[in-house]
Amino acid sequence: MLQARLVLASASPRRQELLREAGYRFDVRPADIDESIYPTALTPGELAVYLAGQKAAAVASRAGDEVVLAADTVVALAGHVFGKPADREDARLMLARLSGTTHLVLTGVMVVRRSTGFSRSRLVESSVRMRPLSASEIDAYLDSNNWQGKAGSYGIQDHDPFVTRITGSLTNIVGLPMDETRELLAAAGILAEKT
Repeated sequence: MLQARLVLASASPRRQELLREAGYRFDVRPADIDESIYPTALTPGELAVYLAGQKAAAVASRAGDEVVLAADTVVALAGHVFGKPADREDARLMLARLSGTTHLVLTGVMVVRRSTGFSRSRLVESSVRMRPLSASEIDAYLDSNNWQGKAGSYGIQDHDPFVTRITGSLTNIVGLPMDETRELLAAAGILAEKT
């Protein structure tokens, strides 16, 4: 019996790369939801799971028997949430606030198979220590455009991520915690192909 088709509800090249490296075959169908609309009382972790759920629901509504994987990553410092920057100035402000801190990276992962009623989520939390950054270092990073589309305005996988220590899952910090994702996908009947 053939396993169901996997759909990734994300345009993130980092999530796609992590899934491919793990041996999964999948289609890409970005959810295109407005991530600025959510209940204001949510904690940063609840927000990540909520947005992952909204993305999964948007794609699952037209997915038939397919298994939909969605994720959302937020960066949090002292209860303040840093999502994706709106523009270069927003990215500058985020990097200035995160400079010299230890902050949290939280990813909500949701897997849905509407045809069977399967719906499960996980929240994964890692911590990141960032060294203090000078204004010129922030400008140089902004010039690289690597900040675009990344929660907290940086990517740990970038050439100079200015991160001095992490605790927890590295793939979570990249944007998709693979251990937990494998477990959720297996429970939904999706296994990686043998490589």
